[in-house]
Amino acid sequence: MRITANTALEALALAVGEALAGQGIRAVLTGGACAGIYSGGFYSSQDVDFVLEGRVTLPMLDAAMKSLGFSRKGNRYVHPDSPFWVEFPRGPLGIGKDLEIQPVLLRPGRRTLALSPTDSCRDRLEAFFHWSDRQSLAVAVEIALRNEVDLARIRRWSEAEGHAARCQEFEREVDRRRRESRAARKGRAEGTR
Repeated sequence: MRITANTALEALALAVGEALAGQGIRAVLTGGACAGIYSGGFYSSQDVDFVLEGRVTLPMLDAAMKSLGFSRKGNRYVHPDSPFWVEFPRGPLGIGKDLEIQPVLLRPGRRTLALSPTDSCRDRLEAFFHWSDRQSLAVAVEIALRNEVDLARIRRWSEAEGHAARCQEFEREVDRRRRESRAARKGRAEGTR
C-alpha cells in the first residue's frame, strides 16, 4: 500500500498491522487510534499505538515499518507523507488491572489485531475514571453507541477497578443518548407522514 497525505487513520492502521503480521510480528492496535476508528472519527488521534506481543527486535520492526515508507525517529516511526506517526508502547497489553485481553481482527479478512470495541471502550473509561477526563467519557459513549459492546463486562471490570459510580454515569449517558436517538428517529418518521 502506498501511504499518502490523504491516507485515513483506519487505512494506515490496517496497513501497519498487515506489514507487521507479514514480518511475523504480533501487535495489537490500542489507544486513541483504536478509539478513533471505533467512534467513527468522533475522536481524532495523530499517533497510532500498537502493543507488541512476543519477542521483537528493532531490526525486525524497522524492516516492517520501512516496507511502508516509515523511518524511526526516537521512539516513533514517521512517514514523510503522513500526518500520523506510529508508536509501540511498552506492554503487556492490559486495561487497568485486567491483563486478560483478547484482541480481535480490526476488519474481517485482514490480519490487523486490535482491542475489541468493548476493550477500547474500557480503555477510554480508564482515563475518565482516573483523571476525570470528560472527553474520554464522551468517546467511550460514542464507541458504545456505534458498536456492540458488552456492558455487563464493562460494569464488572469497573467495579473491580473501584469505579462503580463512574460506570453508572457512563451507562446513564449511553441510555440518554439512545433515548435521544430514538426520539429523533420517531420525529423524522412522523414528519414524513
